Amino acid sequence: QDGSYLTELLLDEGYEVFGLVRPPSNRPMPNIDHLRDRLTLLEGELGEPQTLRVALEAARPQELYHLAAPTFVPQSWEDPVGTLRDVGVATAMLLSDVRALDPAARVYVASSSEIFGATEECPQNERTECRPTTPYGVAKLAAHLLVRTLRDRHGLYACSGITYNHESPRRPERFVTRKVTRAAAAVKLGLESEVVLGDLDAVRDWSYAGDIVRGAWLMLRSERPDDYVLASGVGRTVRELADVAFACVGLRAADHVRVDAALQRSLPPTPPVGDPSKARTELGWAPRVGFEEMIGAMVAADLERLQEPVGERTA
Repeated sequence: QDGSYLTELLLDEGYEVFGLVRPPSNRPMPNIDHLRDRLTLLEGELGEPQTLRVALEAARPQELYHLAAPTFVPQSWEDPVGTLRDVGVATAMLLSDVRALDPAARVYVASSSEIFGATEECPQNERTECRPTTPYGVAKLAAHLLVRTLRDRHGLYACSGITYNHESPRRPERFVTRKVTRAAAAVKLGLESEVVLGDLDAVRDWSYAGDIVRGAWLMLRSERPDDYVLASGVGRTVRELADVAFACVGLRAADHVRVDAALQRSLPPTPPVGDPSKARTELGWAPRVGFEEMIGAMVAADLERLQEPVGERTA
């Protein structure tokens, strides 16, 4: 999701873009297939650091945007070792390789609101105490602190973007936003009758993915490197998400949403809501796409997908 929107932005700004993907690079990738003739794809694996070095040597980037990581937080409990490797160790290798190849290069590393975990402060900002509660959050915090440490010690131009949930029609269906927008479309088309969700009162700070990657780009335009929260600053419940999505197709969410206690997870003591004041003041960044507009676009895209012939559908 994020890489495709970032690629579009960079190409529009006149960049030559290289992208790192898992092999084989000629496999279908719906989010970037429309861009393949405008960028160069290199193969690599986060768990195989030598492949990252080879890719960097081939591209010699002046700007490096490190977005890659396992992104589905619950899965980090199944493989905490792999999560730490693919997030913390991979970030350490990339930063070390950048220093060796071109210490003047500028680096953006995608951090996460998961680093705050059980903090008692809301909304959270760049100075909020970090108390991660998942292996994913611990790994992201390690990478986040490494960015700051190497920046302070070696003068590396490295920025960390503390991103909250960000969505789009390109979001995979395993995430709750796409699960809900797809369900609204499917119910409208008569393909399904309901969607099963967990805690409807769970709060998230949802933004549009295109806005978030624009924030990453602005960080590397700044005179000095720093860390920034990128978020809408507004907390919304899963219930609100469902209400907006179903309203887009003229339906009431309450008539089609079923709650399953087995899907409920423990909620953080403090809602994960970000304070983007620093990014707004120092970078001139602010979300351009509102929540309702974003969800409407996702529902419309799912309606279109579900009406395509089965063999042509993509995630």
